Amino acid sequence: MGILTRFRDIMSSNINALLDKAEDPEKMIDQCLRNLNSDLGKVKSETAAIMAEEQRAKRDLDDCNEDITKMQSYAVKALEANNEEDARKFLEQKASLAAKQPGLQEAYSLSHTNATHMREMHDKLVDDINELDSRKDMIKGKLAVAKTQERINKMGSSVVSANDSMASFEKYEDMADKALDKANAMAELNRSSSKQSIDDLSKKYAADTNVEDELAALKASLNK
Repeated sequence: MGILTRFRDIMSSNINALLDKAEDPEKMIDQCLRNLNSDLGKVKSETAAIMAEEQRAKRDLDDCNEDITKMQSYAVKALEANNEEDARKFLEQKASLAAKQPGLQEAYSLSHTNATHMREMHDKLVDDINELDSRKDMIKGKLAVAKTQERINKMGSSVVSANDSMASFEKYEDMADKALDKANAMAELNRSSSKQSIDDLSKKYAADTNVEDELAALKASLNK
C-alpha cells in the first residue's frame, strides 16, 4: 500500500473507536502502539523524501522565474546598447524558459500538496501515539481492577453456592432424622404389640386353669 494511500486511513482512524471494538483492550493498546510507531517510522522517512522533492521543485521553479527575469533584463540592456540581435536571443531564451514554467509550477504545486499531506499524517500519528501512550497505564489499571472484581464476583458466587449446598445438606439431614425417628417409633410399636399378644394369651390360659381347678374342687365337694 502506497504511503499516500495510507493517508486517508490514518487521518480517518479513531483510537477510541478501535479500543471500543477490541475484545481484549489491553492487547489492543499494545498492538495499536506497535502499529502506530511502525507507521510513524515509515511516514517520517517518506515525509522527509517528499519534503525534499518539494524543495527541489520549488528551487527549479524559482530558478526558472529568476532566469526569465534575467533574460528580460538582458534584452532591455542589449536594446539600450543598440544590439538588437543579442536582444532577440535573450528574448528567445526567455520564451523557452516561459514555456517550461507552467510544468515546473504544476510539479511544485503537486509536491507541495503531497508534502502538506505527509506533514498532516505525521502530526496525526504523533498525536495518536501520545494520546494512547498517556492513557495506556490508566486503561490497563482499570482492566486490572475489572479482572479482580470478576474474580471476587466468582468467589461470591461460590460462597452463595456453598450456602445453598449447606441448606440442602441440612434439609436432607432433617429428612434423615425424621425417617430414623419414624423407624424407631415403628420398632417400638412392633415390640409393644408382640408383648401385648403374649400377655393376652397368657391370661387366657391362666383363666382357663382357674376354672378347671374350681370345677374339680366343686366335684370333689359333691362326691363327699
